[in-house]
Amino acid sequence: MSEAPSTDRILALAEPETLRDPYPAYARMREAEAVYWSEAIDSWVLTRYEDCAAVLRNSRAFASDWRRTGEQIPTPLLSIQSLDPPEHTLIRHFMVSAVRTLDYSALQKMITDLVRDRLAAVRRQDSFDAVTEFAAPIALDTIVAVLGIARPDPEWFLPTSQAIVDGMDAGLWPETHEPAVAARARLAELAESWLADPADAGLVGYVAAHGADSGIERPVLLNTLRAVLHAGFESAGRLLANALATMAAVPDALCRFAAAETPTAVEELVRYNAPVQADGRACVEETSIGGTVIRRGEAVTMLLGAANRDPARFPDPDALDFGRDPNPHLGFGRGAHSCLGQSLATLQAGVVFEILAAECSQISAVTAPVYRRNLTLRGPSRFEARIT
Repeated sequence: MSEAPSTDRILALAEPETLRDPYPAYARMREAEAVYWSEAIDSWVLTRYEDCAAVLRNSRAFASDWRRTGEQIPTPLLSIQSLDPPEHTLIRHFMVSAVRTLDYSALQKMITDLVRDRLAAVRRQDSFDAVTEFAAPIALDTIVAVLGIARPDPEWFLPTSQAIVDGMDAGLWPETHEPAVAARARLAELAESWLADPADAGLVGYVAAHGADSGIERPVLLNTLRAVLHAGFESAGRLLANALATMAAVPDALCRFAAAETPTAVEELVRYNAPVQADGRACVEETSIGGTVIRRGEAVTMLLGAANRDPARFPDPDALDFGRDPNPHLGFGRGAHSCLGQSLATLQAGVVFEILAAECSQISAVTAPVYRRNLTLRGPSRFEARIT
C-alpha cells in the first residue's frame, strides 16, 4: 500500500470533528472532484449518486468477490456479502426463502415488547447511554430471535463484532485486517455450534433443515449465518443510534415523524444518516464512470453517505423530510448485493420511533455523541441522552 499523503481528502473523514458530521466534507469532495484517485486507500473514490448507483448495479464489471481479479481470499470472508453471481445468486435465493418463513407479526410484537421494556428502564434514570442501554440491546435481541439462537455473551461478542467493523477500514488502517479475519472465523465457529443443535424456528432452523440439499458449500452457509448475526446487530443497532442522534439534533423531529407515514419516514432516517457510509468493489472490466476510465484490477470505493446527500438526486438533501417520496437512497445498497435484512431493519426502526412518536416524546442529548473511528459503518460509541 502506498503511504498516504496528509492532503488526501479521505483522511480528513477520520478527524474527530468530521466523524461527528461528515456531510459537509462529503459535499466539498463531491464539488471538488466527484471521482478521484486516493493514494491513501489505493482506490477510486466516488461521491455522486449516479456514479455510486451505477457501480452497485453493475456486478458484471464491478466485483464484490476479489477472486475475480486473481486475489486469494481467506475462507472466513466467503459469504453472501462477498460472492458474486452465479454463486451469490444461489445463496441469496436460499436466504431469501429462509427470511420468508419468519413470522413478522410475532417479530413486531417481540420488538414492541423489547422497546417498551427498555424505555421503562431508561426513563427511571436521569440520563442513559442511547447506544449501550437502548439501541444495541434491542438490535442484538432482535437478530438473536430472527436466527433462533441463544444470546451470545456480550463481553465476548461485542469486541469480536467491533473488530470486524474496524477491519472494514483496513484500507486506511491495515493493522485491523488480520484481527477482523480472525473475528469472522470465531463467529463462523459459533455458527457451526448453532447447526449442531438447531432450534426448529428461525433462520438457523431453516438452514439446518435445508442446507444440505441447497448445493451451497458448508463454509459459505456458516459464514452467511455469521454475516447475518453481525450485520443484523451492527447495521441495525447503528441505524437506531444514528436516528436517535438525529432526533435529538432536529427540533420537533419526533412529532413530525408521528405525522408522517412510518415506512416513508424510516426511509428518510436511513437516507439522512445511514449506518453504511461506504462500500467497495473491484473493477473486472474496464468501464467509464463519471467520465473517468476505471481499469481492471483497480478498486472503487463508493461513499454512499455522500451519494445520499447529492443535490442532483435529492432536492434540499440536508433537510430531514419525513414525507420525501420517492426516496431511492443507497443506504441499503442496490443491485445484487442490496441488504438482505432491509425489511427487518425498517420494521425495527419503525416500531422504535412509532412508540416514541406516539407520545411526541423529546429526545435530548445530555452529551454530544462520540463516534467510533469507523468510516465504512458509521455510528456512535456513546451517546448520553434523556427522553422526556
